[in-house]
Amino acid sequence: MTNTVTEQLTAAGRAIEHDSFAVIEAEVGPHAYSAEQWPLVRRMIHANADFEFNGLTAFHPQAMQAGLARILAGGTPVVADVEMICVGLSKPRLAHFGITTHQFISDPDVIDAARCDNTTRAVQAMRKAHRLGLLDGAIVGIGNAPTALIEVVRLIQHEGLRPALVVGMPVGFVSAAESKDLLMTLTDVPWVAIRGRKGGSTLVVAAIHALLGLAEAHQRNAA
Repeated sequence: MTNTVTEQLTAAGRAIEHDSFAVIEAEVGPHAYSAEQWPLVRRMIHANADFEFNGLTAFHPQAMQAGLARILAGGTPVVADVEMICVGLSKPRLAHFGITTHQFISDPDVIDAARCDNTTRAVQAMRKAHRLGLLDGAIVGIGNAPTALIEVVRLIQHEGLRPALVVGMPVGFVSAAESKDLLMTLTDVPWVAIRGRKGGSTLVVAAIHALLGLAEAHQRNAA
């Protein structure tokens, strides 16, 4: 049996996706990821046709377990640094697990606070999410703004924030690699990250979709 909620909606679409995965499997060959981690890495390669994510993708030891548990619990918020992640995530797949998405990057109060404090909108957006109580127990997805990821790490280290999982994949040339290096020093909060400059919102979406697919398979097998 296959997934019904987290797969493509048409037989033709499913066939293309499955054929694409088969090509990736054949070209990658042996790899160092666990059976639990590999579907996430494979979907990221599928999203960008970039085989370097086989190797660049790094996991906290509890990342997959924590992400799946939180999705299966239902009602989990996904807090993103940019709207692109929220738009890219499949609404039917999110609805199946009662997941809500949140982003505040363009809120007027966030913009005003960034100007007043001489920080970025991304920093203030994460602070707003924290004030609203959305980050604790959430899946946090950061694909665009290194400053958002740095702020999340600061909140974890200094203010006791405890998200369920941080998917930290900001892309860029200023502080992107450094922000992910910082995330990967955390031991008490699970994370998935991409080493170096590569990343992007598309990859965060792919990673979360992979988790949703694994969660549906878990539901099906448990039924």
